[in-house]
Amino acid sequence: MPWAALFGMSAAFSIALDAMGGDHGVEVTVPAAVGVMRHFDDVRLILVGDASILEAKLEEVAGGIPDRIGIRHATQVVEMHDPPALALRMKRDSSMRVAINLVKSGEADAIVSAGNTGALMAISRFVLKTLAGIDRPAIITSIPSVYGHTHMLDLGANVDCKARHLFQFAAMGSVLASAVDELPSPKVGLLNVGQEAIKGNEQVKEANQLLRPAP
Repeated sequence: MPWAALFGMSAAFSIALDAMGGDHGVEVTVPAAVGVMRHFDDVRLILVGDASILEAKLEEVAGGIPDRIGIRHATQVVEMHDPPALALRMKRDSSMRVAINLVKSGEADAIVSAGNTGALMAISRFVLKTLAGIDRPAIITSIPSVYGHTHMLDLGANVDCKARHLFQFAAMGSVLASAVDELPSPKVGLLNVGQEAIKGNEQVKEANQLLRPAP
């Protein structure tokens, strides 16, 4: 399914890419961006980072700047070892922060970064806020299952959670599964030490009680 159609959009889906982030930076992100252009004709990418470095790498990989790739200059980089608080306060012109700002301004529909996860969560929450009724962001991925795949969250954005946070994660995962997998009523489960309601810690038991009457 085309990306734009997946998200109910008529125009090209625009993604801001933190091109300097990750363990290998532009050596990975720029070739990947060019690969995306070859596979999806309804996606536009905005590569964020040092413009001179990005232009040189695009020249090397693609012979120039492809039509649906733009560049937004940023003077700083969030390193993998940077504490989230430092990245938030001291690196306001980092490729990560500038890319997130593009979502806030409406120039991009989403932001992708392989960089410092803690900084990404902290800056995103500060700049973009959260939806009403959602206290914390969550990391999600798909894992293989007997019937195809299962979306699992949270996978590291939060160390300690209350029952209401687990409930909110369940709601977010359910909405994502509905949109991406086209499931009108996804099955939601709590990962626990056993399937009986009496098992698990207090947070899981309370979350179970919150989930049972949920529509």
